[in-house]
Amino acid sequence: MSDAELVLRSTRVITPEGTRPASVAVADGTITAVRPHDAELPAGAHLEDLGDDVLLPGLVDTHVHVNDPGRTEWEGFWTATRAAAAGGITTLIDMPLNSLPPTTTVGHLRVKQDVARDRAHVDVGFWGGALPGNVEDLRPLHEAGVFGFKAFLSPSGVDEFPHHTPDGLARCLAEISGFGGLLVVHAEDPHHLAAAPRHGGPRYADFLASRPRQAEDTAIATLIAQAKRLHARVHVLHLSSGGALPLIAEARAEGVRITVETCPHYLTLTAEEVPDGACAFKCCPPIREAANQDLLWQALADGTVDCVVTDHSPCTADLKTNDFATAWGGISGLQLSLPAVWTAARERGHGLQDVARWMSARTAALVGLDRKGAIEPGRDADFAVFAPEETFTVDPAALQHRNHVTAYAGRTLHGVVRSTWLRGERIVADGEFTEPKGRLLTRPPVSRRPPAPERRT
Repeated sequence: MSDAELVLRSTRVITPEGTRPASVAVADGTITAVRPHDAELPAGAHLEDLGDDVLLPGLVDTHVHVNDPGRTEWEGFWTATRAAAAGGITTLIDMPLNSLPPTTTVGHLRVKQDVARDRAHVDVGFWGGALPGNVEDLRPLHEAGVFGFKAFLSPSGVDEFPHHTPDGLARCLAEISGFGGLLVVHAEDPHHLAAAPRHGGPRYADFLASRPRQAEDTAIATLIAQAKRLHARVHVLHLSSGGALPLIAEARAEGVRITVETCPHYLTLTAEEVPDGACAFKCCPPIREAANQDLLWQALADGTVDCVVTDHSPCTADLKTNDFATAWGGISGLQLSLPAVWTAARERGHGLQDVARWMSARTAALVGLDRKGAIEPGRDADFAVFAPEETFTVDPAALQHRNHVTAYAGRTLHGVVRSTWLRGERIVADGEFTEPKGRLLTRPPVSRRPPAPERRT
């Protein structure tokens, strides 16, 4: 075995080659070797014997609204990254809106980095914002290390982050494509939304009718056409509509560079079960019917949908009124994403190998973090220790989120995160946290991963 300061041993280690008994060696925060379970312990190395608990690669969540600074009463880097760590997430990428200022200039990025620097319990990177009026800021933001750019095709819900027309989207996308960047898009068509029926009040059926699947499908078709024309790289955020899946599959077959994410709430919650007035379930696009959910699971299985991210978008409890028309739209799920997805995945015949691919390997690949996302030599020693057979009932008061509002309240979920490790250091175990050890990440201009040490089996 290569030199090691630490060895984590488990009968179930999730590696790119499969799940197997193994001993994982760590030195200087990096995985140096993956050896047989009974391999001799290197001299001086500390052994953590995890028994039958599963050793997963730390999750990489590329869609989180931290809201800090400016709306820290909604969340904040301290609470968001504690919730992430408690849920087995070791890296998150912060969205550019709902903070004040939004991350739309290099100066605004520096403000956000300064706020996050000493409060991050996990590693944190940043998306930039692509607005109708900031095309000239996109390349400087790219050079400053943002992982890509977010744009809306319909109103965002906050005045400081306006949405694009198709022409405005084309201008931004042409600029971003010119320097090889990535555009990630909230894809709902504003014309379909404007034409949909509008009813205030507590009935979830009325809210669902106000955000029809056709709004997503049309916006995604627009995005595909622009990406195809400009040979650009694009990513569809928080897909909820199964109707868009054939469009995406066809575009890929034609060589369009498009990737897609969905979210735990679309995979685990259904419109049929949302109580009237329960606005903790409100998000945009909305949670849809069970038949639609089946299509999303099929798309994950066949690879049409690439990855699963939280779209953690919290707010204060008073903004979750019982009127679906006016309540803030967003699901708080950062700490619960792994057990929520695992609970549904196991019922559909998927394994933890699949969950790790959707929530770690593919999300890391999306943003070019080639030191994250897998348990193999040369990667950061980021781990989640997981007890997949254990269950718990969600108590909102026990969550690390700043506001204890969650659509998962009272649900029994499978899977308990025993501990979370960041670069070989345990950052949380049994609810006890270390001081913040997270780093601020920037987009790697080229692959920075060192050659992997020899793997012995």
